[in-house]
Amino acid sequence: MTILVSVSGLSKTFTLHTQGGTEIDVFDSISLDVRAGECVCLHGPSGAGKSTLLRSLYANYKPDAGRIAVQHDGESIDLVSAEPWEVVDMRRRTIGYVSQFLRVIPRVSTLDIVAEPAIVNGVPSEAAYATGRTLLSRLRIPERLWSLAPATFSGGEQQRVNIARGFMVRYPVLLLDEPTASLDAANRQTVVELINEAKSRGAAIVGIFHDEEVREAVADRLFEVGQSLVRKPRRSTAAREAAA
Repeated sequence: MTILVSVSGLSKTFTLHTQGGTEIDVFDSISLDVRAGECVCLHGPSGAGKSTLLRSLYANYKPDAGRIAVQHDGESIDLVSAEPWEVVDMRRRTIGYVSQFLRVIPRVSTLDIVAEPAIVNGVPSEAAYATGRTLLSRLRIPERLWSLAPATFSGGEQQRVNIARGFMVRYPVLLLDEPTASLDAANRQTVVELINEAKSRGAAIVGIFHDEEVREAVADRLFEVGQSLVRKPRRSTAAREAAA
């Protein structure tokens, strides 16, 4: 199968400037290939760097070293060195992302929020809204809520709106950050179905799934992400001599 995402030598360190420059080594020299039709589950203890890696794959975080090569319009583009306009275009057409939280413009209706990614990609409004209605129905969002802004919805309802929006476009690459965390059993099963449908049409999926049943239902393999290490800042030569 075609490799759609190829990660090589990826490293990321956070520097806590408000805590004396303490450095946290999140991960070092990670390499990972994700193929079309495959779901890779990021696995490891809390704090191991799973979310940081996922956000790096969406270019929300800039790694310190390494490459993230993504197939986009028939060519391989490195997200780490890509121009901002390339990242925006890749997010619009190639890389989908479902986070744990719904962040949208206030007072925009639920149906408009869900349909918007498809409309931006050139899908006629009528077709986009039809697909949006189908997804909202599958995810059990009552029709009486579709014309309302989701700001006052429950956490589970907002997450289902978020999932519907994330599956509106048939992205070649799909990143999922605990998409079923606040869902009941019936809606978890619907999300499993959506993920497996995306796999069957050739999407390369990378996700974090803390729910073991969901993980077993969708993951083709696990990718272990190591525990973060904390390092104190290095002292300058002058500071070392002063302490001697």
